[in-house]
Amino acid sequence: MRRVVSALQDFSDHDMVQFFLRPQIIARTLAGVFSLTVFASLVNEGYQNLVTSSQLHCVLNDKEAACCYGITVGILSFLQCLLFLGFDVWDTTVTSHKFKYAILVLDVTFSIIWTGLWFVGFCFLADQWNRSTHRYLLGASAAWASITFAFFSIPCWVYLAYLALKNLWAEPPIPYKRTLDEGSVALTTLSSSTATSFPSSVGYPENVGTASYPSTPVPNRLTLMNTDT
Repeated sequence: MRRVVSALQDFSDHDMVQFFLRPQIIARTLAGVFSLTVFASLVNEGYQNLVTSSQLHCVLNDKEAACCYGITVGILSFLQCLLFLGFDVWDTTVTSHKFKYAILVLDVTFSIIWTGLWFVGFCFLADQWNRSTHRYLLGASAAWASITFAFFSIPCWVYLAYLALKNLWAEPPIPYKRTLDEGSVALTTLSSSTATSFPSSVGYPENVGTASYPSTPVPNRLTLMNTDT
């Protein structure tokens, strides 16, 4: 029993296991699975035909836009989950601070966008299913699956947006190319080099700018002394 417990503990301490146990990886994996479920359900059984016709119609109120919306959002969301899972795998090996900051900004932006798209998709698909006049026998499960997993995708992307925003706040900002101290040193160096580039004496005559006036002799001051003492 102890060997089994120690083996499980060693397995849980493995880097790959710790990676898949991260909340961000779990949420991103679930979001990808939900997106794939919506896409696959509508592709496989989302189009059915009536008994009287061989033409295929969307099971969601015969609305072609509803099925196309679910398929498009599902496949694009799944591809983005795969892309950012790859970024999460190579996150520890990336040394460029600018690249990490850009990835975090994109993660926050796309997570907010997909939250809105899945919310709109859930409302749109549910509304079209409620308005459906034809109840297809085989397409009912596809409609319910697409609506259900579209709803479950909303909290996943909200949580991913929260985690990405939290990581973005924890990431230090991109440093400027030149600090204020370096700028003052550069300005001091520029001013000193500019001052030394000009000669101190341009060679103007000393009397330039001063008018020559005739000088009058100043009389000597005489001190009168009182001799009656």
